[in-house]
Amino acid sequence: MAEQVLGRTSSFAVIGAGINGAAVARELTRRFPGASVTIFEKAGTVAAHQTGHNSGVVHAGLYYQPGSLKALLCRRGVELLRGYALANSIPYEECGKIVVALTAEDEVRLRAIFERAQANGVPDVELIDPERIRELEPNAVGRLALHSPHTAIINFAEVARCLVNDVRASGGTVHLNAEVVGMENRAHGCAITTLRGAGGRRTEHTEQFDHVIACAGLQADRVAHLAGGATHPTIVPFFGQYSKLAPRYRAILNGLVYPVPDPAYPFLGVHLTKRVDGEMLIGPNAFLSLGRENYSGWRPSVKDVFGVITDPGFWRFAARNVKAAVRELGAVLSRKKFLAGAAEYVPELKGAPSRPITRGIRAQAMDASGGLVDDFVIEQTGRATLLRNAPSPGATSSLAIAEHLVDRVVEQYDLNATSTDA
Repeated sequence: MAEQVLGRTSSFAVIGAGINGAAVARELTRRFPGASVTIFEKAGTVAAHQTGHNSGVVHAGLYYQPGSLKALLCRRGVELLRGYALANSIPYEECGKIVVALTAEDEVRLRAIFERAQANGVPDVELIDPERIRELEPNAVGRLALHSPHTAIINFAEVARCLVNDVRASGGTVHLNAEVVGMENRAHGCAITTLRGAGGRRTEHTEQFDHVIACAGLQADRVAHLAGGATHPTIVPFFGQYSKLAPRYRAILNGLVYPVPDPAYPFLGVHLTKRVDGEMLIGPNAFLSLGRENYSGWRPSVKDVFGVITDPGFWRFAARNVKAAVRELGAVLSRKKFLAGAAEYVPELKGAPSRPITRGIRAQAMDASGGLVDDFVIEQTGRATLLRNAPSPGATSSLAIAEHLVDRVVEQYDLNATSTDA
């Protein structure tokens, strides 16, 4: 029997107004047109954290383990995101991407990535030789590359704001400056306690909802613990610094140029990315951040640092990654070294002037053994559904993640939902 609570339509709360929370709230208003849908966001703006601090790449699904949630939801997410962008006049550019091998060892890894991309159904990918590399990117060099012509760029923060506008237009409520500080699973719902307001004028509110879906990003583990979720995975923040090239380098590439990922370190490495506003970026590096929201680098959070250094899993991770960490630290301390990595792929960038822009911080989930969790992670406890890990391609996959999360709630509680197309 489909759930009815005291004869009324179900009420839903969504924690987080990044792109995933916004997408979930919109999906709920579409599936349950008469329902009460409320978003709670700790920051004073939509897309204040990961969504507003990334390179804007719409990933095609090259790297992910076939059959994983990442692989499945990325491909579905691209389809949905492209359609949503076109329908809402949000700039979306299929500029394409090449992943470039400089060494024989790179070539071996690149061919394995090509096989994954094919298994994941990424359209029109191909391995190309140096001559074809020069045809696509006259300023790039390499001995072999994987070409993904449908990799795209977009402004994810603009997408999130549009999604939130959709929620409001459908009758949903959005509370900004509303930090969730308590959750209590009850027999027929979940109570949420928030502190609302800015500065010293915050007031406490407690409300009960039939269902809660948390997409809390950098605070995902802490919000999960409020609901009685598992101790792990925990969030370890890694910052990524980008540099913006001088205006005369905006047209140096036609698309995106990436290195072959180093399996010794769980990130993609420094790459060249153009944005939809025409700027050309180099980055990011990846290093432990002294705070989950420390975007300037100068305001470490004692609470966040203490949380990392008291997690035994972090020290296990650190011991396995000393060599890669030393390499990354060099790029953090020296912008010259940072830029030199990009010049290996585009020699004309040697000595190019650039300036750093606001860093991004990745909410990376870590398990108890110190392993970085690769796939998306979803936990359900009582009436709370918790998105515990949604790293890249989390933004690309956002509309598909929303479908998946809402599907799980519908199936578990046998809810009546309206089937809609994206």
